[in-house]
Amino acid sequence: MASSSMSQSGTWSAKDNKAFERALAVFDKDTPDRWYNVANAVGGKTAEEVKRHYDLLVQDIKYIESGKVPFPKYKKSGGSEDDIKRMNNLKLQ
Repeated sequence: MASSSMSQSGTWSAKDNKAFERALAVFDKDTPDRWYNVANAVGGKTAEEVKRHYDLLVQDIKYIESGKVPFPKYKKSGGSEDDIKRMNNLKLQ
């Protein structure tokens, strides 16, 4: 799991996070009053809260990209014999 820093920034619902992501796409780093605009787009958050949320997100991304987050251990699914043959015949480009 990535660092738990994202959960320490207050309560962010899935809806809040989606609005946050969309707002970041609209209001880039060169936008005047970026964090005020992002907060307004998310609703119910201050400019300081969205800026902190962004900073924590950046920290988490750096942590993941540095290789400090292990890959999850997935269980192998049984799958039917036909499924296994199909997967073995897949050609990835």
